[in-house]
Amino acid sequence: MKVYIGYDPREEAAYDVAVASLRRVTPGADVTPLKADRLAAWGLLRRLVDRRGGLYDLPSNAPCATEFAASRFLVPHLAQTGWALFTDCDMVFLADVRELLEQADPSKAVMVVKHPSLEDEGTKMDGALQVRYPRKNWSSVILWNCDHPANQRLSLQDVNERPGRDLHRFYWLADSEIGSLSPDWNWLVGVQPKPLAPKIAHFTLGGPWFPGWTGAEHDDIWLAEHNRKGR
Repeated sequence: MKVYIGYDPREEAAYDVAVASLRRVTPGADVTPLKADRLAAWGLLRRLVDRRGGLYDLPSNAPCATEFAASRFLVPHLAQTGWALFTDCDMVFLADVRELLEQADPSKAVMVVKHPSLEDEGTKMDGALQVRYPRKNWSSVILWNCDHPANQRLSLQDVNERPGRDLHRFYWLADSEIGSLSPDWNWLVGVQPKPLAPKIAHFTLGGPWFPGWTGAEHDDIWLAEHNRKGR
């Protein structure tokens, strides 16, 4: 199974830990970073973003927290066939992602953890503004069924021109085409209670890779992977 991880140069340390933890629990994992400059050079990503004073997504008329906010929706174009996994970079993988194939339902176009609506935190990560939209956090871990015909409705033009709030709510899919993953595959650290056996720890509120991070519960999970990577 191909794995695509969002990449933002401001969070390179988080990306490196995500990849290291993935390869530790999933030996031989096929990992591709979603780098905006590379995708732009390939002609796949031409979304208009104003970078003055932060990232501002012009099609959405709204700020965006990361450089990979939209590029996750290019995964079916990149992988072409089979099942492919996308995750944000602020993850620690705690289980072999090939286990996800046991939950994969070929009748679904995507499989996600269907988080309930959460109260706004005001800001997230490195002081980035929280933006409310339906199905928030669903798109941070996506198991894509690249062979599903419904995903052919998502064109390159859509990925580059539709508002982000539409993309992140999977506007091109009927509800019946969105499958459910068990919640332990996208545990929102610091937002939800820790599962008995989390599979992916998602540091959605930020973590020790940010300068000036004052510390939070469960930082030890990320720091353990960071220290293991450095050995």
